[in-house]
Amino acid sequence: SETGSGFSWVGNSGENRLTAWRNDPVSDLPAEALYLRDEETARIWSPTPLPASDDAPTLVRHGAGYSMFEHHSQGLEQRLTLFCPLDDPVKIVRLNLKNTWRRARRITATYYAEWVLGPTRDLTQQYLVPDYDADNHTLLFRNPYSIEFGEHHAFITASLPFHGCTTSRTEFLGRMGSLARPAALERIGLSGLIRPGLDPCAAAQLHIDLLPGEEAEVFFVIGQGEDRQQALSLSRRYRDPAAVADAWAGVNLFWRDLLDTITVETPNEAMNLLLPWLLYQALACRIWGRSALYQSSGAYGFRDQLQDVLALVHARPDLTREHILRAARHQFEAGDVLHWWHPPSGRGVRTRFSDDLIWLPFVVAHYVAATGDVSVLREEVPFLRGEPLKPEEEERYSFYEPTAESYTIYEHCRRALEQGTTAGRHGLPLMRAGDWNDGMNRVGIEGRGESVWLAWFLLLTMDRFRPLCALMDDSAQADIYQMRMAQLQAAIERHACDGECYLRAFYDDGTRLGSAQNQECQIDSLGQSWGVLSGAASPTRARQAMESVQTHLIRPDEQLLLLFTPPFDKTPRDPGYIKGYPPGIRENGGQYTHAALWVIWPFAEMGRGDLAGALFDMLNPIHHSDTPDKAAHYRVEPYVIAADVYSAPPHTRRGGWTWYTGSSGWMYRLGIEAILGLRREGEALRIEPRIPRAWPHFQVRYRYGQSVYHIRVANPDGVQCGVQSVVLDGRTLESNVIPLEDDETAHQVEVLMG
Repeated sequence: SETGSGFSWVGNSGENRLTAWRNDPVSDLPAEALYLRDEETARIWSPTPLPASDDAPTLVRHGAGYSMFEHHSQGLEQRLTLFCPLDDPVKIVRLNLKNTWRRARRITATYYAEWVLGPTRDLTQQYLVPDYDADNHTLLFRNPYSIEFGEHHAFITASLPFHGCTTSRTEFLGRMGSLARPAALERIGLSGLIRPGLDPCAAAQLHIDLLPGEEAEVFFVIGQGEDRQQALSLSRRYRDPAAVADAWAGVNLFWRDLLDTITVETPNEAMNLLLPWLLYQALACRIWGRSALYQSSGAYGFRDQLQDVLALVHARPDLTREHILRAARHQFEAGDVLHWWHPPSGRGVRTRFSDDLIWLPFVVAHYVAATGDVSVLREEVPFLRGEPLKPEEEERYSFYEPTAESYTIYEHCRRALEQGTTAGRHGLPLMRAGDWNDGMNRVGIEGRGESVWLAWFLLLTMDRFRPLCALMDDSAQADIYQMRMAQLQAAIERHACDGECYLRAFYDDGTRLGSAQNQECQIDSLGQSWGVLSGAASPTRARQAMESVQTHLIRPDEQLLLLFTPPFDKTPRDPGYIKGYPPGIRENGGQYTHAALWVIWPFAEMGRGDLAGALFDMLNPIHHSDTPDKAAHYRVEPYVIAADVYSAPPHTRRGGWTWYTGSSGWMYRLGIEAILGLRREGEALRIEPRIPRAWPHFQVRYRYGQSVYHIRVANPDGVQCGVQSVVLDGRTLESNVIPLEDDETAHQVEVLMG
């Protein structure tokens, strides 16, 4: 965080935390801290705002792959940089100092870490075993009682030999001490106490001598090896300043290369700034970290990361493909899937959620269409074996063995669609223990409730998957999907219309949800937006539905786009745990950004570039913090998208969870694909902008392999959509589809809207 607080983990941010995750963004107490002490004055402070600020200001920079803190006080220029090398499980804590006084100084730098080596400190602290390797100047810790990580060794080392160390938290903080003023720093040196059975921590000290005007760099390294030997090997490698310098260069090169795949210059500077950060948020936090300050999971969610990797089809389609295979390995023979699972063992929860499994064919169809990589359909991975849930079971957390045989990704998708295609009394798919909105987990819990949103989602997925059937010479399956699509579309129009809107669902007893007849949840955005996204709603009703969304769910004055309204509060019906949230908070009638983005996309598809652009701006967190008044209401980071924004007084416009949200990948795609209109189609790029008419032009730099396409879009007539002509390297194309060629050449593209 901006205070310098945080925690470390390796592999699984929920099950293998090296240091403690606090889950307290208010006090934001650090689990790791760096302290400085002037040996002449005994003054103690930290170069970060917490835990021991000396009240001098700190300049905080969060960049792609690093955080940096610059702090000038006590006669020292201080710069602290935190980053992780790309390929090794270590974190570098690099400290740069410059003595600005006219006399020599001795500074003690002390790094402190509260070990966990598991999910939570209270479960593990009595089992941790410390060790010290004098030859490598390395403190090691392991948790031999950890089932999955018992042989792993966590470690702390530094670029200089330790002046002192201890593994006793009581010694370091003191019995009545605190992180703000550790008792051990009031004394000279640390005891060197290293033994099990203590209140465990790691504290290591270095001495830094500085002449007047002299600069110095030291660094601490925290990490974990799969065994003692690997831990010491990592320790030796990263005590070398050259290795640290190489790692720093590698991190910067990786992120620059990834985020520069697509760069945009539009008249909307806030959009230009946010788009690369959204891609960074999706990959670094959602896909790799699976953790943040407000939520720390460590698990893969079946539907979650499948949606996230859609944002990578332009920059890193190999990672999209890799995760498709990973997700398919967590599908059961019957076609249903683990709702989430923990790496590395794969332990996870089998549930009755109705939509999880459908995201696999949805993402596979998108990946194949975007990349032209048909070979993924023939890749083979096993299913999971396991007893089906018993009638009285809603879920089961367990370890499941893979099948001995492997099956094609196409077969995995086919079984998902087969298992996911159900029908209730209205001919609509069963909602079971919830669909995309987890909080509506009681609407269909008895097995009779139906989901209108899931009907739209199935329609779209089957429509996009049908061409893949032809690629696999399976025309019979394509015909089955065509028939089911017709049945679903007819059922929706016959039973799910509610005046000018579509319903959200039917309860188990057949009562409508998302109807004007309800006292609460009279209109839900998902029933409307996905009618347009699916392409299955009639043009007239689609227009009416989205106009209803604009009337009832978009609040321009409050800069909010609600999931549904009114929130659940007094209704005697039990839609699920969503009703446990206060009205207007999170999914219960607040702005749930994931779904809000699904509202903007249809407006773009309908050619309403002015509205799509305005709503993108309304969700852009930069605009929530561009004045002191807005920042005081919003209260969270302006450079990443929040999962939710509250809609009820006194919390209206306050941001909720940030970082760990699936809306990051969707918002990136909304900006790049729906508004700017750049869509990959194999070895081609279709361009169909839907932009505000006030934009006279915009530019895109699009990298394809080693080639770069410089695309300039002109809008002289101030239209919202439509392309008159496309000129590639001086040659007018017959359509708005630009052929892509990896020929290590810079290409010029001129697009004229009109």
